[in-house]
Amino acid sequence: MAKVKIRQVRSSIGQSARHRGTLRALGLGKIGRTAEHSEGPELAGMLRKVRHLVEIENGNASNSKN
Repeated sequence: MAKVKIRQVRSSIGQSARHRGTLRALGLGKIGRTAEHSEGPELAGMLRKVRHLVEIENGNASNSKN
């Protein structure tokens, strides 16, 4: 499976407890932290929930929400 790099770019302050929990499960929690995970349907669902708080890199390509 391909690896995906995830970096937190926005604070979790003011977000729901579910969003904060999802960030924690991804290994994030502070702005600027980076985690690397294997691509899969579980990860895709987690990233969909917090896409406004993170930036995702697939190898050399970068997908980010501004």
